[in-house]
Amino acid sequence: MNQDKILETMTELGALHRGHFQLSSGRHSDTYFQCARILMYPELARELGAAVAARFPGETYDVVVSPALGGLIIGHEAARALGRRFVFTERKDGEMQIRRGFELEKGERVLIVEDVVTRGTSLKEVIAVVESTGAVVAGLGSVIDRTSPDVDLPLPLQALARVDVTTWEPSECPLCAKGESLVKPGSRGN
Repeated sequence: MNQDKILETMTELGALHRGHFQLSSGRHSDTYFQCARILMYPELARELGAAVAARFPGETYDVVVSPALGGLIIGHEAARALGRRFVFTERKDGEMQIRRGFELEKGERVLIVEDVVTRGTSLKEVIAVVESTGAVVAGLGSVIDRTSPDVDLPLPLQALARVDVTTWEPSECPLCAKGESLVKPGSRGN
């Protein structure tokens, strides 16, 4: 599935929204991706997970790790395509952690998979958790890469679609200045 088809499918299934949004990072945007709207279809989720896994030809991973909540389904499906186990991180008391009896072994090669990456905040939190176990972050993948050039990730992000979307600090948001209603659709902090 190429980038145009992914964005077309997202639009058709109500996963690509236009308006005034507060992102999980706290920044504002006129565009929001709700990947859950496409990942609710198991066959499409399987296809997208396989496509993410295919972005890493010739690489070997021991485990796929994703942040909850957004990365759960796509990470699981990428792990299925790679024939590897799947672990997720989640926040407890505001801190990203590995819980539920999951463990990573020292030296294990980890592929981190997310649904949408904007500022890389969740990815960086997951990287820190993975590295604290002694495992090695060996790849970063996502469905949507909407990062700006100033986002610094330790490895290249391999995404199914790369979309340039402007974001603003709330104090600089032109949509706020126009008085447009703000929607906070993300899972963090809700």
